[in-house]
Formats: sequence, C-alpha cells, structure tokens
Amino acid sequence: MIDFFWNLGSFVIALGILVTVHEYGHFWVARKNGVKVERFSVGFGRPLWRKIGKDGTEYVLAIIPLGGYVKMLDERVDDVRPEDKDKTFNAKTVYQRIAIVAAGPLANFIFAILALYIMFLIGVPSVKPMIGNIIPSSIAAKANLTKDTEIVSVAGSTTRDWQDVNLALIGQIGNKEITIRTKKGDSQYVSTFTLDTSNWQFSPEKMSALTSLGITPFRPKVHNELAAVAEASPAELAGLLVGDKLIAVNEILTDDWIAFAKEIKRFPKEKVPLTINRQGKIITLSVIPNAVKQSGKIIGYIGVAPKVDAWPKSLLIELSYGPIDSLKESAQRTWNLTSLTFSMIGKLITGDVSVKNLSGPIGIAQGAGNSAGHGFVYFLGFLALISINLGIINLLPLPVLDGGHLLYYLIELLTGKEVPEKIQETGFKFGALALLMLMAIGLFNDFSRVLG
Repeated sequence: MIDFFWNLGSFVIALGILVTVHEYGHFWVARKNGVKVERFSVGFGRPLWRKIGKDGTEYVLAIIPLGGYVKMLDERVDDVRPEDKDKTFNAKTVYQRIAIVAAGPLANFIFAILALYIMFLIGVPSVKPMIGNIIPSSIAAKANLTKDTEIVSVAGSTTRDWQDVNLALIGQIGNKEITIRTKKGDSQYVSTFTLDTSNWQFSPEKMSALTSLGITPFRPKVHNELAAVAEASPAELAGLLVGDKLIAVNEILTDDWIAFAKEIKRFPKEKVPLTINRQGKIITLSVIPNAVKQSGKIIGYIGVAPKVDAWPKSLLIELSYGPIDSLKESAQRTWNLTSLTFSMIGKLITGDVSVKNLSGPIGIAQGAGNSAGHGFVYFLGFLALISINLGIINLLPLPVLDGGHLLYYLIELLTGKEVPEKIQETGFKFGALALLMLMAIGLFNDFSRVLG
C-alpha cells in the first residue's frame, strides 16, 4: 500500500510538472502573438484551486491530473466582442498559429535538456558495463562474446554505463545483427563481435534486452550469510541472527542466495525448514514467510538481507560534467532519446515491436516511483524521458493532438485556404478514437503485467 501511494504521488508530481511545461509553451507563445488566453488549466474536471491573474487569465488546478489545456479566445467557439477580434486565435496568420501549437511540444524538449543539464551538473553515480557472465547457447554465446570484458560500444554508439547499453540495444530491435565492441581492463585493444539477431526473441515485459541476448552484467558476489535481519520479521521470530550462514532450505543444500530467495518466495504462510551454520555450529529451525504482493503475485518474505562484496572501485564512475560539457551532454542525450522514440514508433507501425510493449499510466506511475525512490538525479532523468515522449506523442499527426493541428495548418499553407470545418471535426473524432485505443492498449498491458 505504501508503494502504491508513493508511485501515485510521484506520478502526479511528474505529470503535473510536464503538463505545466507543455501548456506554458502554448500560453507563452500565444501571449507573445497577441492572443487572449482565457484559461490555463493543469488537470481536467472540477477545479481544486483557481485564480484570476492581472492579465485576465483564469489559472486553474483541477482534480483529474491526466493532462491540461490552454483556452484561447476563438471566434469559432466563442462570442467575441468587436474590440477583441484581433486577439482571437483564428485571426492570427497560419505561421503564428503554427508557432503557438508547436510551442507545447517544443517546451517539452527544452525542459528535457534542462532536466538532463541539471542531472549532469550534479552527477549521476553509475558503473561501467562489465559483462559478468554469458548464458550458454545464447545469441551472445554463439557470437563468442566473452565475460569479464567491458562493453565500449553497441552498433557504433559509445556506452559508458548499462543505461547506454540498454538504450542502444533497444534501438536495434528488428535489425538482423548487432555489433558489440568490448575491451578487457585498461587494455587499449578492442574486440568486435557481431551478434546474429535475426531470430532475437525480446519481450520487454518479461526480461531485459541483455538477458534475452544472454548477457549477465557483473555483480559483486552475494554470500549465503545474513547481513541484516529485520526487526519483528518472520526471520527474527524464527531465531535467525546476523552472521548466520545458510546451508539448506527445505532440506535442499544450497550455496546460491538467489536460489534460496526463490525457494522462500514459493511458500508464503507455510513452514519452511532451514539449516544454518552459526559460528561453526549446525542448527535447524523453521520460518513461516509472510505473504506479500509483488507484481500481482503473492510471494513469501522473511525479512533478511545477504552479505554482499563491495563494488570494485575500478568499475565505479560518476557521469558529471562542467557547465559547458553538461549542456553538450544533455543536448546529445535528448537527441538520442528522441531518435530512439521515433525509431520505436516506426517499428510499432512495421510490426518489429509488439504493441504489448506499450505502457499506460500504471507503468508510468511505477517508473516515476522507482526513479524517485533512487534519488533526485534519477527522477530528473525520468522526467526528461517522459517529457521527450510527451513532446513526440503530441507531434503525431492525429487531429486531436498538436500534430493533427499542425497537419491542418500545413495543408492550409500548401492550398492557401483552411481545411473545411466538417473535415476537421471528422478528423478530431477519428483522432480521439485512435488515442483512446492506444490508451486502452497501454492500460491493458499495465494490468497484464501487474496481474502477471
């Protein structure tokens, strides 16, 4: 329940910021072009707060935080006094209307650059993309990719950390092969490997791109020794102590912490026998895991954490830059994410990427909560990513979106006359239906992932 409210709160804050940025773009350019703005609303429905500004605009914070709008004076929908006709949106030239409509998505891209700029100024703790293991018979294994090497580029894109690797790999979905370059330690020698991805089966809702290729990132060794036991947890009630070394679970010998954790998850509210080594003495006891909900499934949880080796200092990095370089990095990251998003939209259309990969508000809320939980700089990165996606989605040529309006204005520029209102109304209905279908697919995918 705590996770639910944390995700919801993070989602509302993120969406509120991004909607405000988007609508302010429309608002600012409209005002600069002499258009009277009657209302600036963040959210839909019943107002929670409202204020009339000195400029005569009504500023509103509404109850449904799933969007917003800027209502401009327009003769096509309003009764306009003769003295205000020059302040209407429809009275402006086609170039002015294009500028006003395009300003919303443009504001999202500018905000993404700003958010990433601050993120790079602060610095992002990360780790080098060192391969820990290669899964036998996998795509990576068949390409002879080797473990204990650092990935330095994917398909020509430089990779400094695992996020760079994942983004580069996702961008290669649908391609017949992927070129990966690696190096070992501080060596200047770089090896090149070509992965045959003609039969690559990648389902983002089930596994990461790395796992689907057979690449396991390096992780510090996890020991079968307890480093923490939560107060009043099933583990403490069963008598487990910090320093206990696990030998067997359900009478099955194990020296693998992940296997132990999986076994515990299988038995919520059931007695599970454990064998431990406590300072050289073998002890047998039983624990009854609590039942907790995770990703829509009920699993067992006993409240312990293992001893984990420290990360090698040679792999720890911080992506931090000065004022000038941060601007270059943020602009480049925004461009890369924009290119990737357009590429994914194209692959959705061609069928290279399944619609099952679309996420709705639940998936976005989970992403907001996870990033906010990791810290401010990660939340900034999340805001930048969603801001870019919001800008791109609004540029799609669906009449109900900014891109649809821009399409009509482009036709007006080419033909010299406005698109007839009946055609516009038909387009708006089609656009609204298409958008609702996309939202429904996203929500369906969200529920499918949650309910497992």
